[in-house]
Amino acid sequence: MFDHIFEQPAVSQLGLDKKAGILAPSMLFSGPPASGKGTAGLEFARILSCEDPATPENCTCHACSRHRLLIHPDLLNLGPRPFSAEMSAAAARCFREPDPVGRLLFIRSVRKLLARFSPVLWEEDPRFKKVSESVFALEEALDEFFSLKPEELKKSIDKILKNAVKLESEGMSELIPIGHIRRAAAWSHLAPMGKRKVLLIENADRMQEGARNSLLKLLEEPPPLISIVLTSSREKALLPTIVSRLRPYRFIRRSPEVEAAVIRAVFKDTFLEGASTGSPGFGISTYLGSFLPVPEDSLRPLAAFFAAFIARGTIILLKSKGISPFPDELVALGKYATTITEASTLGKPGQDTQSVIATILAGAEKFEIRGLFAQFLRMLLQVVSESRTSFGQATHPALILDIWRKYTAEAAHAVGIYNQSPVLALERLSTELRRGLAEQWP
Repeated sequence: MFDHIFEQPAVSQLGLDKKAGILAPSMLFSGPPASGKGTAGLEFARILSCEDPATPENCTCHACSRHRLLIHPDLLNLGPRPFSAEMSAAAARCFREPDPVGRLLFIRSVRKLLARFSPVLWEEDPRFKKVSESVFALEEALDEFFSLKPEELKKSIDKILKNAVKLESEGMSELIPIGHIRRAAAWSHLAPMGKRKVLLIENADRMQEGARNSLLKLLEEPPPLISIVLTSSREKALLPTIVSRLRPYRFIRRSPEVEAAVIRAVFKDTFLEGASTGSPGFGISTYLGSFLPVPEDSLRPLAAFFAAFIARGTIILLKSKGISPFPDELVALGKYATTITEASTLGKPGQDTQSVIATILAGAEKFEIRGLFAQFLRMLLQVVSESRTSFGQATHPALILDIWRKYTAEAAHAVGIYNQSPVLALERLSTELRRGLAEQWP
């Protein structure tokens, strides 16, 4: 059933549960980014709607055909994800081989974005007028995409990508708003057009507080003819009361060899050739990130630059209090982050907040690209988390990471929801982090 999702035991278990008739009404697909969670959710929705269960793999029934194009009315898909990177990667695949499979891959990548602008989610929302023109233009362009001649593809793809990036920049939020969850809950109680509905909420940990409470109400009493699937790369960021109502399917971090096989099969690219000798973290996320205007491998040194600055500033605060020796976890973070920055062209950060922020802004295109600031914050947390393994037993390693999570979440909320400038958000983040960390050693 899930043969095209490589080396994920979770999908095998999901298939077995489907055959045994023991599927839970609500599920959680958790695991690393780009491990196939969203793809599994979409394929799961197709299988549940299939009109010929005897041959679900290559079924051409009406329901399966609509699911493959991501236009089935019994699927509602919401939540933030890196659309631009995937669309650009799919476009490159289509340029290499403009066959029906390549065209379908590109159509699906754009329709994943369009799904977030479903009338179901935006009903009576006045903000929809701002983006409606781009939505309708994209739908019209995709409807004729299969019929285009090879020489017409580049012009069409370039135009579609331009409109799609504009739509993502102007219309997408970094956090799932409460209105979308409320409308999704109302939709869930309506009868399906086919056999069964699926509500797929990706990156469900990135949700407004009110939206979490609204989702919890839906999970407590889910309608009988709907399956609810949440995906998350940060399961611990979900409310425990939400997690307790979900059957878990855990996706694993795949080897570089498997990641290379996925890229070859899906994108027809040899980006990871020789991956068996590469970094264990070098995979699909890195591949997709390479299509961004500011690639992930450029954000990592910037995140480390900020982390080293915070570690150094906190130690200076502790020194002013007469606290010595300095905490191992702060020393380790400073050393670990500095090794990353020194391997780039950034070097060691100074003590001036404004100059540090100016350096980060220059390297990140002033965070004018939608989602880039949130991506920077996620990379920052990754650097901090990785630093914990660079030393032995620490006094408060988990507590320190919780402090970083708290204040980076506040910064993401300020920029993604309230449109605060990244400069102000970084200034406040640096102040709050140094103060919060220093208070752990009175």
